[in-house]
Amino acid sequence: MPIGGIGTGTISLGGRGDLRDWEVCNRPAKGFKPAQTFFALNVRQKDKPSITRVLEGVIAPQDYEGAFGSTVGNHGLPRFRNCEYHAAYPFGQIRLTDPDVPLTVCLKAWNPLIPSDAERSGLPVALLTFELTNKTATRLNASICGNLENFIGFDGREGVRGLINNTGVARSHNFNEYKSSSDVTGVFMQSAGVNPADERWGTFALVTTARQGISHRIAWADLNWGDTLLDYWDDFSADGALDPRDIGNADTPVGSLAVSLVVPARSTRSVTFVLAWHFPNRMGWSTPTEPSLTYGNGLREDRDRAGNYYCRQFKDAWHAAEYAAANINDLEHDSLKFVNAYVQSNLPQPVKEAALNNISTLRSQTTFRIESGHLMGWEGCGDLQGCCFGSCTHVWNYEYATPFLFGALAKTMRQVEFEYSTRSDGLMAFRADLNLSRAKEWINAAADGQMGCLMKLYREWQLSGDTELLQKLWPNARKALEFCWRPGGWDADEDGVMEGCQHNTMDVEYYGPNPQMGTWYLGALRAMEEMARHLGDDDLAIKCHRLFVAGSAWMDANLFNGEYYEHQIRPPGPSELILEGLRIGMGSSDLLEPALQLGAGCLVDQLVGQAMAHICGLGYLLNKRNVQTTLRAIKQHNFKHGFGDHFNHLRSFVLGDESALLVATYPRGQRPKRPFPYFNEALTGLEYTAAIGMLYEGQYDAAEQVIQAVRERYDGLKRNPFDEAECGHHYARAMASWGAVLASSGFHYSAIDQSMSFSRFDGSHFWSTGYAWGICSQSSSNGSTTVTVKVLHGSLSLQSLAITNRGSRQFSPIRVITEGRQLRIRL
Repeated sequence: MPIGGIGTGTISLGGRGDLRDWEVCNRPAKGFKPAQTFFALNVRQKDKPSITRVLEGVIAPQDYEGAFGSTVGNHGLPRFRNCEYHAAYPFGQIRLTDPDVPLTVCLKAWNPLIPSDAERSGLPVALLTFELTNKTATRLNASICGNLENFIGFDGREGVRGLINNTGVARSHNFNEYKSSSDVTGVFMQSAGVNPADERWGTFALVTTARQGISHRIAWADLNWGDTLLDYWDDFSADGALDPRDIGNADTPVGSLAVSLVVPARSTRSVTFVLAWHFPNRMGWSTPTEPSLTYGNGLREDRDRAGNYYCRQFKDAWHAAEYAAANINDLEHDSLKFVNAYVQSNLPQPVKEAALNNISTLRSQTTFRIESGHLMGWEGCGDLQGCCFGSCTHVWNYEYATPFLFGALAKTMRQVEFEYSTRSDGLMAFRADLNLSRAKEWINAAADGQMGCLMKLYREWQLSGDTELLQKLWPNARKALEFCWRPGGWDADEDGVMEGCQHNTMDVEYYGPNPQMGTWYLGALRAMEEMARHLGDDDLAIKCHRLFVAGSAWMDANLFNGEYYEHQIRPPGPSELILEGLRIGMGSSDLLEPALQLGAGCLVDQLVGQAMAHICGLGYLLNKRNVQTTLRAIKQHNFKHGFGDHFNHLRSFVLGDESALLVATYPRGQRPKRPFPYFNEALTGLEYTAAIGMLYEGQYDAAEQVIQAVRERYDGLKRNPFDEAECGHHYARAMASWGAVLASSGFHYSAIDQSMSFSRFDGSHFWSTGYAWGICSQSSSNGSTTVTVKVLHGSLSLQSLAITNRGSRQFSPIRVITEGRQLRIRL
């Protein structure tokens, strides 16, 4: 489970209680763990031998064997025999017991997560509280010790580590300092040898909030044959306290911090540690080095410095640790308030789990905030670097967590798209280069990416009520839509149907009308119509309405085959007829008979624009009955139980007896000889998108079955439940899962007309606008229904409330409900 703030990087809590994947140096680092990094417990009981254990569960059998024994770090240290893992993101708990240890231990690991508060949800810290429970009738003396190598200068892949790196001799000259301030005491890790402009340069802190019983080392003994570890273990095991050692020749010294305390009989005591980091030199998108991830990993060797927003908040790691420690009670209270409100809402368990766990992607190395505060993101992460750069619009179109939990951050993404990435002719670069002055240098447009951004602009305007931002971005939004109508473009004949060269999220170009691009386009027309009317741009509003009506009718009449919508493949003719910037070259090389097309397939997310339209409150884009029939067909034709007999020529994200929705099937035959590349795969973000559509159409059992199948694949045993992969770990598209929270209750909010509505829920439901959140509950008595809207964080302007089939209420004057208050009405 990633532990870290939005845009800061993370340290992950492993299943046995170990800290792994130290991804804090501005890039992914799967598998990186600094040397001698662990927490240990020492217990002393009168007239009995001292007991020392690493605060982890046992090593899994598959990790025992390597060329020279176990490959796990510090494999020879004794561990607890029994380990349980519990989580409700962002809180993870490890419960350790051992019949030979008179204490039980509960590790509580977390980082603040407070929706609508990106500042406090973006702290570069991991908070670790160890609760010790004495099982005996006598008091126990106990000590907990944290140990960490000063790894500054090395990020798990490259840089300086010790005396030599891969480019020759180099000294990192790292050093540790013991410090104490009003809120924390501990080891402050710095470097005197790493270049201050390097990505891997920075500071780290290992501190405790304890005020007494503290001992430390700023370095371990410099011995050979493993005796460095032996010396530490003997010292700590003797009395639970640390004696200092000379630093010797250590270039990356190990720092240790121990806290000793008394645990009375049948009682519980706790010790809190804070791990904090500060690595300010995030650079622009990296260049490709992994052969399997060469596409989209970056453009240039001369990367500009982008910086990190969190490093503007804190001058170094010590400062960050002090802030977290001083505010830990409030941070925990507000984070727990969110989690408790969310998990207690009446939603199907798979829906709650999928949405909550995938929020972690916002705090992985997939996502970061550059120094200016703009939120940026890869599509996902390779093991050692990001995958597919540039906040790719066609992938990030699918995610709903950011706008509904951190609305201000979502607005910064719209600023990047329309202020920085849109050219004067309306072409929006679907990958934004860094720094932002280079954002237009990716010279290609994605049909789905560009249309989806217009819908997202409408969504962010509705959720925030920020008409000033809309007015600022409107000229380029208008150009982005008008770009569709340019000669050789997506809808050059202006009939409301995309026929042109349509590069899209399948990483190829479609030629001819199809439901995937078609629904994005119809949704963009509806969104632009509404925004244009509000801004007084009546001519554009009229045109958008006309094109929408014509395009919608045409798709129903010509693409719907009675079960689902098909793709009509239309060869585009000579390449010079295609508008510059539309054809990337990843698709068919033959424009007379294009390969890599959808054709007559039943596509899992063919109604993706419709799902977004429902979430935005824009209504049906196509005939309602056809939409419902299509979603039933997707479930019937694409949902597969058991993959032992399934052929897949690309990536496998589902295996054996698992279940999933396939990206595309061809139930009526007519499969192109070479369909688009991913048709045989199963991709969670697309599965969630289909499930969202099913929920909006009342197909609840089918939707829950789809989502349950995903969660059974990511169950914590077979795969990481906090890391849904596609093109890399922590894939952004998987955050589509938050849309199922919205669709399950039909929640919609508009700050423009101060309206809130629900179409379905019983009991209570968590709601969030990106700027406020809380609980809406209802109860019935004597034939009437009472609805209570409670604001737990932020403030909510409300003029009307509607519960479908229950009634609605208007309020005048406008009611503003602030944090901790509620509105109770009878419908």
